[in-house]
Amino acid sequence: MDLSKNNQPFYVKLATTLVAIIAIGYLSILGKEMLCPLLFGLLFSILLLPIAVFFERKIKLHRSAASALAVILLLLVIGGILLLVASQISNLAGDLPRLKEQIILSLQQFQQWVSATFHINIQKQMNYVNSATVKLENATPAVIGSTVLSLSSVLLFLVFIILDTFFMLFYRRRLLKFLIDVFGEKNSAIVYDIVQRVQFIIRKYLIGILLEMTTVAFVCCTVFLLLRIKYAILLGLITALFNIVPYIGIFTALVLNIIITFATTALASKVILVIITVISMHLIDSNILLPLIVGGKVRINAFVTLLGVVLGEMIWGIAGMFLSIPVIAIFKIIFDRIESLQPWGHLLGDEKIEVKTFRLKKNIKNEIHEKK
Repeated sequence: MDLSKNNQPFYVKLATTLVAIIAIGYLSILGKEMLCPLLFGLLFSILLLPIAVFFERKIKLHRSAASALAVILLLLVIGGILLLVASQISNLAGDLPRLKEQIILSLQQFQQWVSATFHINIQKQMNYVNSATVKLENATPAVIGSTVLSLSSVLLFLVFIILDTFFMLFYRRRLLKFLIDVFGEKNSAIVYDIVQRVQFIIRKYLIGILLEMTTVAFVCCTVFLLLRIKYAILLGLITALFNIVPYIGIFTALVLNIIITFATTALASKVILVIITVISMHLIDSNILLPLIVGGKVRINAFVTLLGVVLGEMIWGIAGMFLSIPVIAIFKIIFDRIESLQPWGHLLGDEKIEVKTFRLKKNIKNEIHEKK
């Protein structure tokens, strides 16, 4: 499929591409409140499509009822995970007074170490801490207000995701018909191929991520329980949830694990064991679990993955970090199917896969030449 066969100079094409990228980025920032729930709805609708089709064909439900039932099942799963995390956080909140005392004691020990190492008077350190505390107290009402607004916006965000998921499941045939009408009947086979490929890869990726999260959570919780780490389940869930975000997530999970473990035990040995567990689990996950569970279908090179995560955070914050990999995978599928955009698909792809594909094509050409 070649949508842009023309004789325009290279610099014109490059300028057009750069302008298009800048325009898409700017419009993405402006339309965050609409586009971000829409993309989450697209991913969830792809994940739930087999369930909705099962309800529709096997149980003979109307498409609206089948779509609604699939969305309700998704809500039950997400609600169960949130309840589990909330119960663990509530247990942590019950120990806040003791945690506060432990943190104060740790800070005092840290001040003594700073004073002995860098020869900074403890009184000067306390003056700095007190001034920071006053600023924090003055900012507390604003922080509380912004927190309330953030919670309300998060709830509204979740409502939009659920509605988008339902409507995409319900109007899926109309959306496919729209794509075919836009690109023309002569390109309908390629449009079908792209849609099917996107559904297959995204569904495989999401299911693999869910299995990966479950495995990481189970292993980390088990190890932390054996090590008798307090709030072992909470730490395991934190590690599994943040592990979804490539590169950045593991460091965030590691920092949170260190803070909670140190605040509850203040034992350097247990903190070191937690660090070793999290890093070891990440290495096993990256080199064994991820290739085994997710497979080789979503192959994006590490540099593009890192750039995608950073750009996703810059454009849409934490949600953009989660969406970056599926969005790049979708773009790669589209680029690989359009002749004029295939160089961009090669740029996004994994070098090992590209080399294997090149060798396979070369072998096929050699076989055809020998037969002739």
